[in-house]
Amino acid sequence: MGTESHYHSKKDRVFVRAIAGPYNLNDELQRLRDMPRVRKGKEIKFQDGPQAYSRHYVEPKDGITQTFHLHLEEYAPGGKSQKHGHVNEAAFYILDGKGYEIHDGIRYDWQAGDIAIVHNNCVHQHFNADPERPARALVIKTKPMYMFMNMLFQQQVEPRPSEPAPGAEGFVEREAEDDHNHGDY
Repeated sequence: MGTESHYHSKKDRVFVRAIAGPYNLNDELQRLRDMPRVRKGKEIKFQDGPQAYSRHYVEPKDGITQTFHLHLEEYAPGGKSQKHGHVNEAAFYILDGKGYEIHDGIRYDWQAGDIAIVHNNCVHQHFNADPERPARALVIKTKPMYMFMNMLFQQQVEPRPSEPAPGAEGFVEREAEDDHNHGDY
């Protein structure tokens, strides 16, 4: 199982970086230009599990961006995420697998190549519908911008499962796999 992430932690989280000290636009631009422009995804490890795993590629705490968040979700066979709601929108580009979302009580089915949109203030949960194969989604959201504007609402309704989904007890997230596509569905 992966390590604990902010979905389970009670620790303070960084949503927007502070600008401290003698702020100077030229200094900030130079600092940003000195930051790496390419991050190696395989060097970033998955967190959480055993049904839903997250690999956070870009967040404000990294110092690379202030208002952008990008992460990868992997759902174990038959797995699901926590049920939650937040004020920000999110776009889930489905890389592989098939599954569905429940948004405010309505089911929306998806498969590889689809984009699932989570609208503002929607209580939602993500599900892998395949009991034998994992599913992945690249998640793009503007959560940091909403936090920056002091629009702080986020509520967990049901936590991420702490036990594997039935039949997926031995599932291990695909850390080192190079080709995550399983073919057509």
